[in-house]
Amino acid sequence: MDDWRKSTKITYKRWRNPELRETNGHSNDTDSICTITSIVDSGGRQSTYGSTKTEETYTVDDALEAIGFGKFQWKISLLTGLSWIGDAMEMMILSILGPQLHCEWMLPGYQVALITSVVFVGMGISSPVWGNVSDRYGRKVGLTICMCWSLYYGLLSAFTPVYSWLLVLRGLVGIGIGGAPQSVTLYSEFLPVKARGICIMLIAAFWAIGAVFEVLLALWIMPTLGWRWLLGLSTIPMAIFVSFCFWLPESPRFDVLTGKREKAVATLTRIAKENGKAMPPGKMIAYKQNERGRIKDLFTPQYCSSTLLLWFIWFANAFSYYGIVLLTTEMFQAGDDCGTTQEAKIEPSCRLECKYLTSSDYKDLLWTTLSEFPGLLVILVAVEYIGRKKSMALCFFMFSLFILPLYACIGRTALTIFIFLARAFISGGYQVVFVYTPEVFPTENRALAMGTCSAMAKLGALITPFVAQVMLRTSVNLTLTMYCGCSVLAGVASLILPIETLGRGLQESRFHQEDEGQTTTNSSSNDATHSAEQQ
Repeated sequence: MDDWRKSTKITYKRWRNPELRETNGHSNDTDSICTITSIVDSGGRQSTYGSTKTEETYTVDDALEAIGFGKFQWKISLLTGLSWIGDAMEMMILSILGPQLHCEWMLPGYQVALITSVVFVGMGISSPVWGNVSDRYGRKVGLTICMCWSLYYGLLSAFTPVYSWLLVLRGLVGIGIGGAPQSVTLYSEFLPVKARGICIMLIAAFWAIGAVFEVLLALWIMPTLGWRWLLGLSTIPMAIFVSFCFWLPESPRFDVLTGKREKAVATLTRIAKENGKAMPPGKMIAYKQNERGRIKDLFTPQYCSSTLLLWFIWFANAFSYYGIVLLTTEMFQAGDDCGTTQEAKIEPSCRLECKYLTSSDYKDLLWTTLSEFPGLLVILVAVEYIGRKKSMALCFFMFSLFILPLYACIGRTALTIFIFLARAFISGGYQVVFVYTPEVFPTENRALAMGTCSAMAKLGALITPFVAQVMLRTSVNLTLTMYCGCSVLAGVASLILPIETLGRGLQESRFHQEDEGQTTTNSSSNDATHSAEQQ
């Protein structure tokens, strides 16, 4: 009879089983309902039947948030930064090598331009290839191979006997450094959410450091040892990277996606140990996707608009950035304050006429390069407060604003100030897009997305010399309108991007966000049903 006096309470508890996977190749956390029956007697004692014990789980994002930013991230910042320094030096050397060979080998103008063009052609062709390699075989594999490639052909370039060989070898160097953006892909996948934006912006400072170092190296080497030594010594950062790349671990996100969960856990444990932090308790869950690095995945309904808009934004960034660099030289060489803006660009009397770069030229080039640091500092703050999209739009609009005074006849000092301000903002915008792009796309095709976007940037870099140098001689106003119009359109494109990634975790799979949304919806509806039943 005592059993009749006991009250019975029935509750429903939701639990997740991360091991149940669907047959479409990716995993889903499966919700189940566990019935818990509690019998409370008149003395207040409670007996529970049918209870289910659940296992704690965590994701790669959870682990990186628990580990935080520490000693390991500082090390990988320096190592991946070396690849950026090497990339910047190989690009900056183009503006130094051209005038030197124009005089030494008596090259006509179009052959000098080809030395630059073949590098961009190589980069444009190889960037999607390196992205595909990194998505299929690993970020470390792709980055290491491209740096070894660049180092080898960069050194060979120093021993080239004739122009044709130089052209071939510099094109091969371009193929190698087309994979340099994968260092950002790898680096971003080791960072916690809160630190990602600032850290990627800071590592972008290595580009400016590399450009400054190349100018200083040229100022020291060119008057005495010549351009061959400059080509050889410019590969030092890549040589250091290759020497220490054995320390570089593979991305745990990539390992999880390829089914190597134990390797990913070992990497995260190593990072936690170096940072002096503890791993989260429980078992790691993962989204597994067998098909990786497919170009068609960039055009799914979820990512199609982002892909197309980002392609144009990358194109506009490179078109405007390299354009303002070329415009600086062209306008400074006009010979008077208003010669260029009055449509008067006088051709040399001899097409083989040349002029060696002087120490004052190198100093002017150094000041121009240093102008990128202020823009980087401003965007470093903006990217974490107003978001990635608005920061990109701000850079494009400010670039257009500072281009407008160039329509008028202004003095050399004012010209220098406005060009430097314009370059500061467009270089800052270039760094923001490096932050934004890896955050938009999932791990399974993040490297490919970076590669294709980089290829579009190289297309813009290929076109801009014909505008900044050829069109400038016909119409300065039309040239400036091209840059202003392109930047304004890119600013609008930045604002209409469908995804703002500020504070957003990196997606592992294109199914990740959909699954989380479905789980949340199902959880809410089931909880509401169970509450109604209890009432």
